[in-house]
Amino acid sequence: MLLMAQADAELASRMLELRQYIDQLELEYSQLAADFEKCKHWEHQGANSAIDWMRFHCHMTSNAAADRIAVGERAEEMPDTVEALHAGDIGFAHLTVMARTANAVGEAFDEERLLQLARDNSPGKFHYKCLHYRHSVNSKQYAGEQAELAQTNTLHMNRGEDGSFFLTAMLDPVGGAVVRNALEPLARFSGKDDHRLRPQRMADALIELAGHKTKIQMQVTSSVQTLLDLTGAPGAESEFSLPISAKTVERWACDCSLTRVLMQDSVVIDVGRAERTIKGPKRRALNARDRHCQWPGCERPASWCDGHHIVYWMHGGGDELENLVLLCARHHRMVHEGGWQLFKAEDGKIITIPPTVTFGMPRGPD
Repeated sequence: MLLMAQADAELASRMLELRQYIDQLELEYSQLAADFEKCKHWEHQGANSAIDWMRFHCHMTSNAAADRIAVGERAEEMPDTVEALHAGDIGFAHLTVMARTANAVGEAFDEERLLQLARDNSPGKFHYKCLHYRHSVNSKQYAGEQAELAQTNTLHMNRGEDGSFFLTAMLDPVGGAVVRNALEPLARFSGKDDHRLRPQRMADALIELAGHKTKIQMQVTSSVQTLLDLTGAPGAESEFSLPISAKTVERWACDCSLTRVLMQDSVVIDVGRAERTIKGPKRRALNARDRHCQWPGCERPASWCDGHHIVYWMHGGGDELENLVLLCARHHRMVHEGGWQLFKAEDGKIITIPPTVTFGMPRGPD
């Protein structure tokens, strides 16, 4: 028994030794990859990019190749992080997240702060912490990135010869979290004789959800600073999701079955009940007045729409009917995460204003 325990300890030690050696080789490879990307040898060989060349000749995925180039390009700017990797304090996976974060936040990059987070967390948890960091330094950019991901949502349904459907989907983090929150309660075991595997239970849950139109309930934990979209605030949190932008929380808080947990200085200061903001007679009156999405040219029926507060409640708006308007999910997202503005004219018509595009300061004289 003692010999077996000793052998197991030696096995673990050897694995740690090899892992550290591999991480250092990965760093060296990344520095070569960054130089290779600049030399354009890949272009002379007919590749579309250095990543494309590495994918075929080095037998890597596109994401893996891109990670190595990102690390190689940023390594000189992260000397303490590179030293921590050589010391075995962090792994190459941490370094990849660090480089990607540096690319995302630019001049706001704080190596000392992020390195401590890397030392204290696993690579997966560190990635999650870095998303909060990105929200804290530029919440508008973070919200914009989430909004862009929503534009890439896809769902393909193909029918087989026997009539069965094959589904292939790609959902953004927020949309995927909404779907998973809806499916998880319905995908639980339904008794001691329920021997279905998880994939079958999830498929049955999707059918049940579509057939019975189950109302989705979600719990969102947010700081007051995040709701106010103040600089330095972290993202909000919801089960099964990556950190959520302040703008997404703002949209959800308009009209949904949402349990809110407000935090201030790590202390819970408010817990709201999971009930729709706009319900009962008020919702019926809103449906009767608007009848469909009020975005110009959109006629999505009221049953598919959310109630939107023209003046957000955190900015002094109330739940009176004059401050409410029906918007379909797509246009509701465009107002909150997409930066569009809505105004109601005196005649009741809705006026939409696209987000302002800033091209930067004009060039000065040479």
